[in-house]
Amino acid sequence: MSSSPSKPEGGREGSLEAPTRHPLDWQNPEFYDQAALDKELERVFDICHGCRRCFSLCNSFPTLFDAIDQSPTMELDGVDKKVYWSVVDNCYLCDMCYMTKCPYVPPHPWNVDFPHLMLRAKAVQNRNSGPSFRDRTLSNTDLVGRLAGIPVVAEIVNTINKTEPARVLLEKTLGVAKDAPLPTFHSRTARSHLWSLGTTANANMPSVPITPTAQTTGKVAIFTTCYGNRNEPDLAEDLAAVLQHNGLHVTLIAQERCCGMPKLENGDLETVAKLKEFNIPQLEQAIDAGFDIVAPIPSCVLMFKQELPLMYPDDADVQKVKARMFDPFEYLMLRHKEGLLKTDFKTSLGKISYHVACHLRVQNIGLKTRDVFKLVPDTTIDVIERCSGHNGTYAVKKEYRAASMKIGRPVMTRVENAHPDHYSSDCPMAGHQIESGLKEHKEPDHPLKLLRKAYGL
Repeated sequence: MSSSPSKPEGGREGSLEAPTRHPLDWQNPEFYDQAALDKELERVFDICHGCRRCFSLCNSFPTLFDAIDQSPTMELDGVDKKVYWSVVDNCYLCDMCYMTKCPYVPPHPWNVDFPHLMLRAKAVQNRNSGPSFRDRTLSNTDLVGRLAGIPVVAEIVNTINKTEPARVLLEKTLGVAKDAPLPTFHSRTARSHLWSLGTTANANMPSVPITPTAQTTGKVAIFTTCYGNRNEPDLAEDLAAVLQHNGLHVTLIAQERCCGMPKLENGDLETVAKLKEFNIPQLEQAIDAGFDIVAPIPSCVLMFKQELPLMYPDDADVQKVKARMFDPFEYLMLRHKEGLLKTDFKTSLGKISYHVACHLRVQNIGLKTRDVFKLVPDTTIDVIERCSGHNGTYAVKKEYRAASMKIGRPVMTRVENAHPDHYSSDCPMAGHQIESGLKEHKEPDHPLKLLRKAYGL
């Protein structure tokens, strides 16, 4: 019978030490060694079994704990190893267990990093058997967006995606749940539209002086993201309008590809590396020209702030980008701290139910979106710090759709009970996940759209 290891002397419990994230040793051959992985899975799962603080987070933990409780020994040694992979498959790398629940993360000597262990398992799985056709398709956001965004094709794809027969067929062939929200594709991309409007560093406001602060340059290059470019181009357009209204010089990253987060979630670290090799020089070029980088999707910001720096801790270019990458509302509040954020709001926003995306919480920047909204007169904010259940591609997969809705139900109920004028999430996909679970249909409003409305732009 197995048992959790005895508690070492010292430990993190009772101390004020902040969690320390170790680099991801993904280029070490031992990282992909199946026996070493199995040993670490057993060690960490046994610790989790003895603790169980994370039972209310994602479905990975109930999957593990139920299997243990139903085993002959009621300990980890009685669990079929196949269950381990169900635990892995139910992890969508939100990082909430590491950030908010686990008392055994480093510098605790037990050194538990559950998300990175799951990422390692996904990487081993990806290397041994390769991604499924569905995972390869859903995570290839650049290619799918490019093909589905062709004029006329976009309209056809969007129309088909709204028909029941097509959704039934998609569920049977690709395993995409027929009731899951699917993104809309636009042939007019955010990048093409913003370039056509003259969104360059000087074209839109040549007479406005640049006002830097200790932490911001006053010049912003927007990384539109693949989702923000082709699925919701209003995101980048709203962001540009808000930044320009605040006297910032705005341009776009010269070229960009997917940040790599969808591939990371599948454990496809080799493709993440290829995307990094393309994007980092583009971002560095903007930084060297005096620009800060802002992206409208929390997961994409997190990719450059945390995931790539942990994959490449000794890469100076990656670390340079990390230092100059910002969430939009983080950037605005940094400007506000120096008295440079305009508060000439024309329209109140009423009551907002505001969902804080998990990948925004992981950034440890505080509730900056809430703080900006609090500056808008006659506006109240109900902050919801729970997972929406969307989590990358998790909520669109047939076998996980029910679990995703169960995870997101408390958020949806909060929104319904609040009867807000608007509900909003920094993650637009989380917003649509919430939308899919509301009893009365009501579309989400992204925080950038609400802020633009408040300014009357």
